[in-house]
Amino acid sequence: MNRTIRVCLGGYMRCKKWSLAALSLFVFPALAPAQPVNGLYIGGGLGINFLQDTDITGTWRTDNTKLRGEKNSFDIGYIGVFSLGWGFGNGVRIEVEGSYRRNDVDGHVLNGRSRQPPVGTASSYGGMGNVLYDFDLGGIAWGLSPYIGLGAGYIWHQYDDVGYKTSAAAENTYHSSARSPGAFAAQAIAGVSLPISSVPGLALTTEYRFLGTTGHNFNRNRVNGTTYVADADVDNYNHSILFGLRYAFGAPRAATPPATAPVAAARTFLVFFDWSSADLTDRARQIIGEAATARASGVTRIEVNGFTDRSGPADYNMRLSTRRAEAVAAELVRRGVPRSEIVTRGFGEENNLVPTADGVREPQNRRVEVILK
Repeated sequence: MNRTIRVCLGGYMRCKKWSLAALSLFVFPALAPAQPVNGLYIGGGLGINFLQDTDITGTWRTDNTKLRGEKNSFDIGYIGVFSLGWGFGNGVRIEVEGSYRRNDVDGHVLNGRSRQPPVGTASSYGGMGNVLYDFDLGGIAWGLSPYIGLGAGYIWHQYDDVGYKTSAAAENTYHSSARSPGAFAAQAIAGVSLPISSVPGLALTTEYRFLGTTGHNFNRNRVNGTTYVADADVDNYNHSILFGLRYAFGAPRAATPPATAPVAAARTFLVFFDWSSADLTDRARQIIGEAATARASGVTRIEVNGFTDRSGPADYNMRLSTRRAEAVAAELVRRGVPRSEIVTRGFGEENNLVPTADGVREPQNRRVEVILK
């Protein structure tokens, strides 16, 4: 797809082309299971950035001399980003960010000829608002969670004596005024996070960002030591690769219990299950055996109640909770308990031991309660 759209900055009526093919890669899916981030989080990252070459167009000197064939190219630079955001527990996140990018000049062309040596630096800084979506891979691949996002904001672009310098005195450079020119900016984000299991809420992040602005205008030009009024337009298209950390304050802090640890209640036993499973582990069978033995002390009724966490559809969880209760009842019968003494029920997502938001996997909620009466 090679069609393009144009984004215009009203006051200057300057238009820049944006590729629909690139933006279409970041369209949010209507339906996809998400690994949720709940509540407030902070993030930060450092990395490298690639500032695309730019033409310099307009005029310089007081006689309005036209700029012809003037271009800049840049070395690989660095980037730093800090963000503050909020997760809604369904995969969607919103955040605000501040960023800083810096690149040294790698080459300068004037009137179609390369001029040596190139000098100067270009830097960009500003704020963006982003909307992101996390994908849930179902706990595979070490808990990796890909994410995509789109953002918009305002970026200032600073030139510090960008151009070329043939000697201590002979030079032709551009630099910003005390008030650096800013412009509307948009960006696309694609990344992946890896949770750190030893610190709930902490995750490593790796991401790619493309940022572009609607252009910048510089009003000063220095030639052979003399500063002139200029009217020079430049582009600002940037590719970045970042490595960082994200910390979610709302992550569950409860320690994961042993898979089949009984509760302290005298006549109640708990059997825990793996995620989306109704299969009994060896430890689960041991707990059920203890309940069967305790039945010998005058018990006439045994309630076997099944539960799930809130990580799946409600109707599926209701069926799963019933299957778990029936699996425990079958093991009690195998150990000599009459089936007529056992009442099984499934409660699905109801009556969680640990309250959670919808979609959260919580081991303590995946259980069957065996109650002796």
